[in-house]
Amino acid sequence: MLKTRSYTYDPRRISSQEVLEMTGLESLQAMLRGELPAPSIANTLGFTLVKIEAGHAIFEGITEDYLNNPIGTIHGGYAAAILDSALGCAVQAMIPAGMVSSTIDLGIKYVRAMTTNTGKVIAEGKIVHFGRSIATAEAKLLGEDGKLYAHASATFQIFKPGGTL
Repeated sequence: MLKTRSYTYDPRRISSQEVLEMTGLESLQAMLRGELPAPSIANTLGFTLVKIEAGHAIFEGITEDYLNNPIGTIHGGYAAAILDSALGCAVQAMIPAGMVSSTIDLGIKYVRAMTTNTGKVIAEGKIVHFGRSIATAEAKLLGEDGKLYAHASATFQIFKPGGTL
């Protein structure tokens, strides 16, 4: 039996000038309030930013069958995407106006398989180091019951963009 999945997302693009006039925290708080559109990847994969503060971000998602890999478990790319989002937003929430960040590397350790029975998952990212041009962060992906499914670390470059975002 085939299934159909549809979802809604906001196709608005944020102007680079608009974002650069705000701190990273201000822009992420505006997304939480619905004043700026959330990145469409979050809608595509079914996860949401639920909390943001300087150096700390929390995303939530639900494991569903459209995320399955060929062996019937949730694809590792889902864990990578939600963890990278939590890591990146924890860093972005520290960025001053006029600056942006970009992932340099991302390392993930998968601890146990997620399935559709896993249900709600929570990705929590926290800053480890925030310097002038480099930041590092760590994140955990937990089930609602507190079980660890994966953890990650990443390095980010902090820079003033030269062109359009």
